[in-house]
Amino acid sequence: MRPTETAAPETPSTSDLPGTDTGPNSEAPPRDFPIQRGCPFSAPAEYDTLRTHDPVARVTLPTKKEAWVVTRYDDVRELLSDPRVSADIRRPGFPALGEGEQEAGARFRPFIRTDAPEHTKYRRMLLPVFTVRRVRAMRPAVQARVDEILDGMLAGGGPVDFVSAYANAVSTSVICELLGIPRENLEFFRDVTRVSGSRTSTAEQVSEALGGLFGLLAELVGKRREEPRDDLISKLVTERLVPGHVTMDQLLSTLGITINAGRETTTSMIALSTLLLLDRPELMEELRRDPSLMPAAVDELLRVLSVADSIPLRVAAEDIDLSGRTIPADDGVIALLAGANHDPEQFDDPERVDFHRTDNHHVAFGYGVHQCVGQHLARLELEVALETLIRRVPTLRLAGDRDDVAVKHDSATFGLEELKVTW
Repeated sequence: MRPTETAAPETPSTSDLPGTDTGPNSEAPPRDFPIQRGCPFSAPAEYDTLRTHDPVARVTLPTKKEAWVVTRYDDVRELLSDPRVSADIRRPGFPALGEGEQEAGARFRPFIRTDAPEHTKYRRMLLPVFTVRRVRAMRPAVQARVDEILDGMLAGGGPVDFVSAYANAVSTSVICELLGIPRENLEFFRDVTRVSGSRTSTAEQVSEALGGLFGLLAELVGKRREEPRDDLISKLVTERLVPGHVTMDQLLSTLGITINAGRETTTSMIALSTLLLLDRPELMEELRRDPSLMPAAVDELLRVLSVADSIPLRVAAEDIDLSGRTIPADDGVIALLAGANHDPEQFDDPERVDFHRTDNHHVAFGYGVHQCVGQHLARLELEVALETLIRRVPTLRLAGDRDDVAVKHDSATFGLEELKVTW
């Protein structure tokens, strides 16, 4: 069976996994983490074994630090809503997955890696922009931009790299237009995220990439201070920076993480969802026959693909008991979203892609006070990008060998590096 077919991979026995905790009092040696996916449309098969036999498990990270991973749905939600859990990247036990991640994060202070009251302050800056009502009002503009991008892709002829020509172009254009950033070089933002989100980047490489982004943003902030426009940068400059509620560094950090997080996960979801639909033409046809299914389909794809699987990195500020284990204070812990979203105790037949699934309370956007502030915009982009593609390009197909599709295993966000298509 090809690794991308949707049948659930055989779950290894506990004896096949070194470090599996086979008894309530056994001390299992930590296993290496991250664990790669065998199928891009599912969580790693080992998550099933962990969820059953070692739901709060010790792991060794690429940095050689040890931490805990949590795989059960109820445990993930409990952990991410526990006030005794910290997201502060400056804590020594923070479970960074890349060599340069913690050092660069401590320097640039992205607000998703902070705690209240600092995190609350920056989240409240952005919430009014990403309400359901405001996002719904953006649909015509998003539709127009998606049509424009698709027109350009079709006019150029195939084959093309779908990730660059469509998925990245859509997600980056939408977030740039919201902020008021010229969309002259969409690949620049992808390159910044490629470096800053890679687990193999050094602190110097991450700092250089983010420094280039912040330099561009600082120039735009200066222009909007002089001549405000109807965009998010102008709004934050006039309402937050000028009155002195935030510093320039704080504003740049907030804008930077909004761009990086806002475009990377959506790029990955558009590309990976398209690959899944090409692999499962009956699902593509179902959406073509009934476009009203698209909102439910997007939520199901978010659950199944869980591209932000290991984004929720935390530190226990106090001892925390979870599923019979104690996570000691100051230890790092990772809430595995793909593990939770494929938990059979919460989702019936979790490997099945079902656009009619009810009560789909997935945690693809996280949970608790750090739940993704831009989730409504992400859903809108996915709905419009996928519906437009399915409707306008009925002959879309892969160009080249299916096994040559390039998957990103060493990135903070799971996805595709390249996807060659034609029509």
